[in-house]
Amino acid sequence: MSRAVEERIVDLSPPVLNRLANSSLGWVPMVACVAYGEQTGEAFPRAAAGAALLVFAVLAVRGYRLGLSWDTGTLIVRGYLRTRVIPRGSVTAVTDFPAVRWTTRTGRARWTPVVVLMTATAELAGIRDWKERSVRDLRRWARR
Repeated sequence: MSRAVEERIVDLSPPVLNRLANSSLGWVPMVACVAYGEQTGEAFPRAAAGAALLVFAVLAVRGYRLGLSWDTGTLIVRGYLRTRVIPRGSVTAVTDFPAVRWTTRTGRARWTPVVVLMTATAELAGIRDWKERSVRDLRRWARR
């Protein structure tokens, strides 16, 4: 394999339909916050609904951006709450969950779930196939 191909960045983002479903964890409660904020007349509940609206807006954006990417040296896992950057040499396994098992520089064992590749029983066959192929690609990358 040529060095140019080996060093390319692989970015795995789900299909748009799946991205919209992932973001629903944020936008569905956002609708409820807006409805509640509109119907209440008191200041504190309205402020609480506004604060919750901001939190759910972040979850909606993070849900839409769920994914992972890698190059020859690092794996980047974008989740709902945080983005984890894992050095390739630290990866010890990719589990069936799916999750990445890895160790820190100090030798501490860590486990990072890859939410974007988790399968559900009621999802479309095309999305399930994409997730299974992506897990295989991730395992292949981790073994090199």
